[in-house]
Amino acid sequence: MGDRRPEARASSSPAVAASSEAEEIEVLESEDVLPMATEDHWKALFDQFDPESTGYISPEKFQNLLQRHGSELDPHKLEVLLALADNNSDGKICYQDFVNLMSNKRSNSFRQAILQGNRRLCSKALLEESGLSLSQRLIRHVAYETLPREIDRKWYYDSYTCCPPPWFMIAITIVEVAFFLYNGVVLDRFVLQVTHPLYLKNSLVYHPQLRAQAWRYLTYIFMHAGIEHLGLNVALQLLVGVPLEMVHGAARIGFVYIAGVVAGSLVVSVADMTAPVVGSSGGVYALLSAHLANIVMNWSGMKCQFKLLRMALALICMSFEFGRAVWLRFHPSAYPPCPHPSFVAHLGGVLVGITLGVVILRNYEQRLQDQSLWWIFIFIYVVFVLFAIFWNVFAYNLLDLKLPPPP
Repeated sequence: MGDRRPEARASSSPAVAASSEAEEIEVLESEDVLPMATEDHWKALFDQFDPESTGYISPEKFQNLLQRHGSELDPHKLEVLLALADNNSDGKICYQDFVNLMSNKRSNSFRQAILQGNRRLCSKALLEESGLSLSQRLIRHVAYETLPREIDRKWYYDSYTCCPPPWFMIAITIVEVAFFLYNGVVLDRFVLQVTHPLYLKNSLVYHPQLRAQAWRYLTYIFMHAGIEHLGLNVALQLLVGVPLEMVHGAARIGFVYIAGVVAGSLVVSVADMTAPVVGSSGGVYALLSAHLANIVMNWSGMKCQFKLLRMALALICMSFEFGRAVWLRFHPSAYPPCPHPSFVAHLGGVLVGITLGVVILRNYEQRLQDQSLWWIFIFIYVVFVLFAIFWNVFAYNLLDLKLPPPP
């Protein structure tokens, strides 16, 4: 999926220094000139309209700059900049907003200037564009699956280069499948592996008697109750997780996934204290609940096909998997007195998804540290983690619970 940006138009005349607003900007052509898309290049252009280094220029000067050098930009990015110039109510354009756009970092104030303005995007929607290659159609499809605003969809379509690819969800899935196959061969069982008497002896499973082994709060995702458990989790995390990672990046989607996994095991240690935990449902449900909540909150803007039917199917799949987990939890254990794995980890994932996950999905290409809700939910998450740690250290002894014996 190569870069679809138009080539920069060569300038045929030398640079002419000018202090007047009406004078044109020209750029020297030489092999030593910085690439046209670099921040230094655009800063030099901006500074020629801002000789006093105030950090602002008038919308008229900004329009002049865009008319001169617009051919160096992606067509959709140029359209966004023109909208910024038309919609600016302060009578000035901030240099930092301009540079953020050039470096693919959009500030909150920049987006608000676009969304609150009166100018409508003049070019046709992405769905109306024809002659696209297979990779371009795939990128367009992902944009419409995950982003509610046309301006964001165009931004993503122009910016995405598949470098890096969505490696996190693919890698985590491969590892989960590999561990399941290995355990299937060792236990000689692929359906309802959890009923095998040696299943809980694996050092990856979270077990309440071994809760001091901190890695188990995370590594339990590599153990699944059976092929029916693994299959549904893998299908959901690939169908939802890969497109989300293509748009929001491995760091953000990986954070939501891992936060859901850790929250899942901690919720079990607090609310279902005698049960073990297996499976990646905490992370999967964090991504699914965040994605579904984002669709509902932006219903009119989401243009994915058959969204109501697909939401219904997703909820049915989630309900089926959750129902299977509840049934298994209360089914007579094959190795009493230890019960079957808990279903409460699903709920921990949902809570992460509708809080931290929604904030991430609603702020595509925005600085999360500028969002007050982000810090509120981070604070709540950290408080819960600390509470769960103290609970695991002290509550089990104080409540004098009868825990199942170590595996």
